[in-house]
Amino acid sequence: MTKTMGYRDWKWWALWWNHLFLLWSTIDAQTRYSIPEEMERGSVVGHLAKDLGLGLSVIFDRKLRVASEAGKQYFSVEAGKGELVVNDRIDRETLCGQSTSCVLPLQVVIENPLQLYRIEVEIRDVNDNSPSFLKSDHIIEIAESTVVGVRFPLESAEDPDVGSNGLKAYTLSKDDCFTLKVKEIENGRKIPELVLNKSLDREKKGTHNLVLTATDGGSPVRSGTSKITVHVLDNNDNVPLFENTIYKVSVQENSANGSFLVTTKATDIDEGPNGEIEYSLGVHTTPAVLSLFYIDGVTGDIFLKNQLDHETQSSYRIDISAKDKGSPKMEGHCTVQVDVEDINDNAPEIVLTSEPSPVREDAPRGTVVALISARDLDSGDNGRVTLQLPKRSLFTLKPSFSNNYELVTSGSLDRERFSQYNIEITATDSGSPPLSTKKMIAVSITDVNDNPPIFTQPSYNVYLKENGVPGSILYSVSASDVDFGENAKISYSILDSKVQDVSVSSYVYINSDNGSIYSMHSFDYEKLKVLQVQVQAKDQGSPSLSSNATVHVFILDQNDNAPAVIYPSSAALGSLSHQRMPRSAKAGHLVTKVTAVDADSGHNAWISYKLAEATDISLFNVNMYTGEVRTKRAVSEQDDSSQRLLIEIKDDGEPVQSSTATVSILLEDGLHEPILDLRHKLPEPSKKTGKITLYLILSLASVSVLSLVTFLILAVKCVRNSRSSGSCCTGRTDCDDYKNPNRNLQIQLNTDGPIKYVEVLGGDMLSQSQSFRSCMSPMSEYSDFTMIKPSSTTDFKEVISVLDASLPDSTWTFESQQVSKKIIIDSK
Repeated sequence: MTKTMGYRDWKWWALWWNHLFLLWSTIDAQTRYSIPEEMERGSVVGHLAKDLGLGLSVIFDRKLRVASEAGKQYFSVEAGKGELVVNDRIDRETLCGQSTSCVLPLQVVIENPLQLYRIEVEIRDVNDNSPSFLKSDHIIEIAESTVVGVRFPLESAEDPDVGSNGLKAYTLSKDDCFTLKVKEIENGRKIPELVLNKSLDREKKGTHNLVLTATDGGSPVRSGTSKITVHVLDNNDNVPLFENTIYKVSVQENSANGSFLVTTKATDIDEGPNGEIEYSLGVHTTPAVLSLFYIDGVTGDIFLKNQLDHETQSSYRIDISAKDKGSPKMEGHCTVQVDVEDINDNAPEIVLTSEPSPVREDAPRGTVVALISARDLDSGDNGRVTLQLPKRSLFTLKPSFSNNYELVTSGSLDRERFSQYNIEITATDSGSPPLSTKKMIAVSITDVNDNPPIFTQPSYNVYLKENGVPGSILYSVSASDVDFGENAKISYSILDSKVQDVSVSSYVYINSDNGSIYSMHSFDYEKLKVLQVQVQAKDQGSPSLSSNATVHVFILDQNDNAPAVIYPSSAALGSLSHQRMPRSAKAGHLVTKVTAVDADSGHNAWISYKLAEATDISLFNVNMYTGEVRTKRAVSEQDDSSQRLLIEIKDDGEPVQSSTATVSILLEDGLHEPILDLRHKLPEPSKKTGKITLYLILSLASVSVLSLVTFLILAVKCVRNSRSSGSCCTGRTDCDDYKNPNRNLQIQLNTDGPIKYVEVLGGDMLSQSQSFRSCMSPMSEYSDFTMIKPSSTTDFKEVISVLDASLPDSTWTFESQQVSKKIIIDSK
């Protein structure tokens, strides 16, 4: 009996073996390590990160891990050092059985992006198992007349170790009548046989006690023993002999229970009971074989008892015994080898080496999504597996090594179309008929900020009444983003721009969450007619994307301005206007003219005049449209010399706004109505009057010369404009559109309705810096025309020259916001 190695000796030996023989090598760009079995947990196999050329940061950042194709995770990676260490006890005999080579394939998986390395760990055998016999005691009965040289097969010992650590030799304890012979059969298996070396004599020694010892080739040597008891019997001369020492038969693994396999036949030349043979399975037959096969004791026919499985064991060796019925019984032996043929009874299996990781929708083609392996327990063509994906799939399978594949992208992904792809993988073997397996893999697509927010429309028109409440909502714009999460969260803002040299943010503000636009203060149509707001919608992606929309806010006029009297000037200032009229005035005599303007526009600026009160209502009449005050009848001697008129001026708005002008008229004798009468009835001028007349003549001459020069300038300018634009406003011809190319002035006449409306514009449509507006009554005898609010005093000359060219018989009034002065031009 060999001395068993102690725990301390074993531990020392394992460490010594590990440090002395731990090797790694790279074969065909594949890293291989070699370690002994039974290493302690935490033992270092090799410096994995260094051997694969990976930095330590990769272990953390890319989640380096090790996956075992054997199922159980025997190894792990030490994150701090990048070392491959033993994670669990490794028993080579459990993993690889009696195979001479035991290699564990490992897959090193690195994520973000997915990358796969294949390494192999060879598990070297250590002599940790002793040879053992199925039975510790074995009884053999041998007739004393048995001739010398007859062999009796003994039970073979089993040693799970392989190579030099496996079973090596048998020895037999010393006995004068028996020796030991070892027969080597296929696959190097050794069968011990007991050889009769000397004739037996039951009367001298009826029982022989032997010890069979099996030893391995390990260091130190391990051994196992079996006790053999030989009983010497009286004569039965002949041993049953089989026709063949070995029978070979092949059977398919799907053969039904009870199937016939083979017939073994033995003969015994003795007569009577000594020649009658009974067949049985050998006494050394293992329980696994006993559960699968049985033999007919009379015929020697062997039948299948239970279902075979090629994948569990592909071959069986059965020891058959033939005994006669003599006394003592003689026994013969043979071996039956049953080879199990594989059939395609196992469908392929698809194994996910790594779970699919989410893929960015902008991932380039060839991005690794998952690592997949396929296996089939069958052998040959039955175990050859091919994988397929559906046609027109945006993914493909890229073979890596030994039935391992990478699932990679093969087309452009779009999360907005499909946020998840369910990929059906079909594995088919090459058997006949072929078997297949399908597996569904779900791949999630992560969003990339590749879509900007989109407004419901590129521009919005908003109509807002003036004088609104500050803080009221003007409009709500809306944008949507088809992206997901933060990439789809939208914030609204107003892009900075200038309106009348003031930032647009001074007029409006926007709710960044819902796009609602609010007014900062009340709007005045007379100051601002159009407000253009650029709204930007920006998502929260990285980098963020945005789009713009334009909101046109049109201020609608409200009748919030009463007509303002501009002539007579004293009435405009709120004082009483004094006028003189001769008592000789006839009916229809023009006493004066009241002129008013309204800062509003459209109907709100249409002005009408009405005589509200008068000293004598029958004497005067006010033209509703022109404001001219005329006599309704001739003045009589009975009429009061002082007449007071209250003229009411109303606009056409809703509600109506009005103002009044008070005119005091003094009736005097001696005043002549027409100017021609004055010429005939002028008294002889005195010297003082002559000087005044001289001054008047010089003034008129100066005005005439100035008028002539102005006319010539306008004529030249009109000719130039007609050459450039093909039209000219001259005489009484209506001109609806005048343009000055230098200052970009536009004059537009609106002749609809009882009151003429004129817009004089300069610059762009939205600019408030150059804008003129006029109202003209067509019923005026003198065709009065009024202009309001030019932007600059330098523009009035061009405006007046244009209007004068189109309507020469008009009276123009010009007001400047910057310079407080009025210019009145009369031309009749």
